[in-house]
Amino acid sequence: MKNTTSLPEFHFIQLSEDPDLQTVVFGLLLFMYILTLFGNLLIILTVSSDSHLHTPMYFFLSNLSMVDIGFISTTVPRVIVDIHVHCPVISYLGCLTQMSLFIIFGCMDSMLLAVMAYDRFVAICYPLYYQVIMNPSCSGVLVLGSFLISLLELLLHYVAILKFYNFEKYNEISNFFCGSSEVLKLACFDSVICNIVRYCIGIIFGLLPISGIIFSYFKIVSSIMRTQSSSGKHKTFSTCGSHLSIVCMFYGTGLGVYFSSSLSHSTKSNAVASVMYTVVTPMLNPFIYSLRNKDIKTALRKILSRASSLDKEGFLST
Repeated sequence: MKNTTSLPEFHFIQLSEDPDLQTVVFGLLLFMYILTLFGNLLIILTVSSDSHLHTPMYFFLSNLSMVDIGFISTTVPRVIVDIHVHCPVISYLGCLTQMSLFIIFGCMDSMLLAVMAYDRFVAICYPLYYQVIMNPSCSGVLVLGSFLISLLELLLHYVAILKFYNFEKYNEISNFFCGSSEVLKLACFDSVICNIVRYCIGIIFGLLPISGIIFSYFKIVSSIMRTQSSSGKHKTFSTCGSHLSIVCMFYGTGLGVYFSSSLSHSTKSNAVASVMYTVVTPMLNPFIYSLRNKDIKTALRKILSRASSLDKEGFLST
């Protein structure tokens, strides 16, 4: 019988075995993490401080920024500490905690992108009823529903892992964090059953937001094609451009991680693809919105001018 008194440990792979290169990776990850925190916190501050941005679209954007902070904080600080102490080991409870947070924030990221697509669909296709449909209660329910769906996905992963519990004393994870697919591989006796469970969960919680995004933009494009004014078409495309860029980047890197883990047996290539998905995407999201959105740029200028005027007043008073 298996000794259940001692909990297993999980060993990560290192992004680089070269000590000099590890220092570069450490500095790069730390810089990207700080930049991500700064960019997303700036979006949240901008939306909360400007009354003109108190609309459903920017409410969802601020929630997306909070989720991105949680998403990158689940993996990167642990990697930075592991590189510093040269010990990429995590306990059983720590691995399950990291996996749980990664599933919740990752699924919420995907669901919020679908919610934002629905918001753009209502705003473009039903502009006269937008304030009625997308009222504060509806916006809150959509965010709460995204969180509950994320919890449901986490519950299904836990059921699958406990059903096929087969961890050894020492387990090696072919990535730099405890992802759901890696933990499920270690828990299953049979790789075929493991793949079936992974595909079923992926289909359920992957197709749901993707279908909503595709349906919303199909209706948006159909509505734009019926618009006679070229300026109206340009304005509509500009409001959807930032969201589409983030959708393509999020799902593009996610599919890259999926195909690299399925087709490639190289753990290094899987880790590099995971860095793009877990680090680069949350870092670029706020800058895509701030650089492509006129309302965000206007609100940022107001904040900066207000801060500079306060600094001048403080300097003159001293």
